[in-house]
Amino acid sequence: MSNSANNSNAQIDLFREQILAAAKTNARLSIQGGGTKAWYGNANAFTTLDTRPYSGILEYQPEELVITACAGTPLKEIEAVLAEKNQVLAFEPPHFGETATFGGAIAAGLAGPGRISVGNLRDFVLGTRILDGKGQDLSFGGKVMKNVAGYDVSRLLPGSMGTLSLLLEASVKVLPRPAATTTLRCPVSQARALQLTNEWAGQPLPLSASCWIGNSKSGDGELTLRLAGAAAAVKAAIPLMGAAVDAIELDPKAAEAFWSNLREQQLPAFQNLNSEDTLYRLALPAACGPITVANMSDEIVLEWHGQQRWFTAPSDDATFASIKILAHTNGGHATRFKQGINVDLANQRFSLLSEQVHSAALEAVQARLRASFDPSGVFATSRLP
Repeated sequence: MSNSANNSNAQIDLFREQILAAAKTNARLSIQGGGTKAWYGNANAFTTLDTRPYSGILEYQPEELVITACAGTPLKEIEAVLAEKNQVLAFEPPHFGETATFGGAIAAGLAGPGRISVGNLRDFVLGTRILDGKGQDLSFGGKVMKNVAGYDVSRLLPGSMGTLSLLLEASVKVLPRPAATTTLRCPVSQARALQLTNEWAGQPLPLSASCWIGNSKSGDGELTLRLAGAAAAVKAAIPLMGAAVDAIELDPKAAEAFWSNLREQQLPAFQNLNSEDTLYRLALPAACGPITVANMSDEIVLEWHGQQRWFTAPSDDATFASIKILAHTNGGHATRFKQGINVDLANQRFSLLSEQVHSAALEAVQARLRASFDPSGVFATSRLP
């Protein structure tokens, strides 16, 4: 465990000076750690506030299942320390690069394949320490679940993408690594995969992740299932689930590589992004069946039992508008997740609250939160609309 000399009040004072100077000159600061997710969200060219000088694991209590670290701490350093105690960040945050930081993972709010079974990153944040837009050093929450009372301010930060405040430190809940893990795979149609995964999700089975990859037009593809939990539960589930779809067990190393590549978007479906296209992400309800979009890619990826779907399609505004309408009609929302190299980076990346039904109240709450955290607009980079 590290607690470097960089983790000092002097560094926080430097951050505060940068924030106050920006507030005084009506400037903007774009918060960034390792930069592995710099492409995510709406583009900006404001001055960078680098969190990496404030790095280190401040406290780790394996018996309490809690770790506290500075925002600039490398994510791989935290995962290595947890691995020594056979524990994990159960929400499986994607790194998207070797220099990913703890604060960057929280600010992006992204979760990997395990999100469907354990919950989102936000559900694991117990407490935070921040500098707001007035340079105030504030702490919220605590280091155990029982400390959370009243408004849970700490959970506003995951997914805020640095548009509310500068995250200094965070305490998150960790979990023991599952005693047993097995991956099954079978050929099955998209409709059948959606039906099965949602049926199994409602049963007492150790289903921790699912992924269907196939042809968006024919509906043919392969379903990959990860079972994780007590050894007896996993052993009992293998024949039950395997028989329903004639599944085979993957080699453990091949399975680990698959789930890692899915989390890091290193599979061909994510890598074959034409320079003029966009990788779209749809968040949809569990009951939503197969959907199609004009000019979408042949290959489509379904995660989280179909609640998260990925495909590529043209980047133009008309295509995005039709995708947003399709998502909203089915009770979800859409994101231009990753843009091709020839795409106008000024394009709006997310569905706006104003485009969603019954969102006027949410817009008002969002405006009040931003005014409270950052009255001078220091962090108003519009990276998140």
